[in-house]
Amino acid sequence: MRDGSVRTHYDCIGIGAGPANLSLASLLHSRPEITNLFLEKKNEFGWHDGQQLPGTTLQVSMLKDLVSLADPTSRFSFLSYLHSCGKIYHFINAQFDAVPRQEFRNYMRWASEQNENVVFGEEVVSVDFDQVFTVRTSKRTLTANNISVGVGTKPWVPAVARIGEQQFHVSDIVELGANLSSKRVCVVGGGQSGAEAFLDLISRPAHDRPRRVSWVTRRRNYFPIDDSPFTNDFFVPSYSDYFFNLDRAKREEFVSQHVLASDGISEATLREIYQRVYVLRFIEGDRDAVALYPNREVFDVGPGSGQDDWAIKVSNTNHPGVVGQVDADVIVWATGFRSAPSDFLDPIAHRFEREGDELRIDKDFIAQWDGPADRNVFLHNAAPTQRGLPDRNLSLIAWRSQRVVDRLRGVRGDEQLPSFIEWSTKLGTEDATEVVFG
Repeated sequence: MRDGSVRTHYDCIGIGAGPANLSLASLLHSRPEITNLFLEKKNEFGWHDGQQLPGTTLQVSMLKDLVSLADPTSRFSFLSYLHSCGKIYHFINAQFDAVPRQEFRNYMRWASEQNENVVFGEEVVSVDFDQVFTVRTSKRTLTANNISVGVGTKPWVPAVARIGEQQFHVSDIVELGANLSSKRVCVVGGGQSGAEAFLDLISRPAHDRPRRVSWVTRRRNYFPIDDSPFTNDFFVPSYSDYFFNLDRAKREEFVSQHVLASDGISEATLREIYQRVYVLRFIEGDRDAVALYPNREVFDVGPGSGQDDWAIKVSNTNHPGVVGQVDADVIVWATGFRSAPSDFLDPIAHRFEREGDELRIDKDFIAQWDGPADRNVFLHNAAPTQRGLPDRNLSLIAWRSQRVVDRLRGVRGDEQLPSFIEWSTKLGTEDATEVVFG
């Protein structure tokens, strides 16, 4: 029975059942000797449901699913999902350039439904520690030797935003962006989410389309994601481990410089946007339908000159001191996400080491604390400055989960071959000051 077990103690309890912990739960399913339970406060699986716009697709390979890169034979793979649903031939024949995001959401929901150790509708309220972890939920009290925290992210907006029906985060666009006919809409944010929102708005039928859609980003242009082979080496396990061992300043510099490796816009989306703008302006003759404002920083938002509209004040880094204004009835903030709070850890929060705003982790994603070495809190998606660009996307979740499984089992599994690129210095002696390659 999914949540009717009389067991109250587990080797591992997972908090949250998004992609990260769902990956771990899937890999642990074939390890019954490691008793586990994963608790999710939502009543059913969800993955960015509020921004699942039609036509949106994954920016990563379908092989970067919950399990395949750690265990290609797992019953919880994306291919197993297609086969189980009887549609694997149809999927092949469809020849998708990229997996529809809604289909990948359906896959993960299927995986959660196949796993009796994943329980929905139960919120973890607090975690304390006395020899073992005491986990208090909205329904019961449990204990565990280890905790896996995978609570994901939450929408982030700047301080000038005033969230409501006329200003909302892109994560709510499916609901709050449904009826925008004849409105002036401004999308703020130059990543993939902003691009998808902008494309959806300008692609609506004439009777449903906003009167004007503006797109503001502080980036210098609408840049594509860097999906080239050598850049993708940033998303392999060996580079993740190399990155982890760099000093903090170098890690932060890298993340800042290479943001487009994970947060650029797919070229297919950019091409479709450009073609749609061409049609609106030159074929349909609507020169006021679209306004593009890259290189602009929003620094203030206030009431506009009309009724229930907004005056968006922007600066332009190419023209210091010059202030511009975008008028809009509705603002869509596509300004990203931050780590979701883990207030349930408050009873033991003082026992953890910190790395800036993050809890410090070791190479196996264990939060460093003053407790026993065999009682661990594993952290997912919560250390981007320590683990780099892949920490919050799908690329390495199966590998990270395997690291956790190996630690729970007390073994070290086989790793894949390292990168073609030699990232480390490979000094000949410990005190060498010059590196010789030959």
